[in-house]
Amino acid sequence: MQHDQMLINDNIHVLEQGMELIERLDDRLYTRVNRPFSTHGIGSHFRHCIDFYHSFLTAVGTGKINYDDRVRDEWVESRRLFATSKLRAMIEGLQRLSLTDNQGEVQVILEGSSWSRSSVKRELQFLLSHTIHHYALIALALRLQGFDPGEEFGVAPSTLEYWRQSARGVQT
Repeated sequence: MQHDQMLINDNIHVLEQGMELIERLDDRLYTRVNRPFSTHGIGSHFRHCIDFYHSFLTAVGTGKINYDDRVRDEWVESRRLFATSKLRAMIEGLQRLSLTDNQGEVQVILEGSSWSRSSVKRELQFLLSHTIHHYALIALALRLQGFDPGEEFGVAPSTLEYWRQSARGVQT
């Protein structure tokens, strides 16, 4: 049970990182498309991540999560304050997620494939990994524009822990 709560907390922490970064950006950096390196702005990546959390949180109680049925709200892509309000809503949804919910089996569909068996815990792992992947792309895009998102942005919690242990000289 404690590991399940840690998984929820890791997801919350990553979403909080996103909020903190968005608050440091200006509107130009948030929406700018940096061609030829990218065809989408930073806001598009945040919207995509929010869409996945929204799909999860609105359907987890039904036992059928359809990640293809996303909101794709363009306001999230272009309005930083709106994006942070959506991230806050996703955090609140995760905070309400019961530890017993993590034990349940769910059906999941993504990319037009067939429905697959999964669990709430596995989907939380997927959301964390998926978001960190997009955050790494955001970090790269920002660095290409001369903005430092911070060393830890877009880095998995397990990697951060490894770095901390290595810095202390702890063998894993």
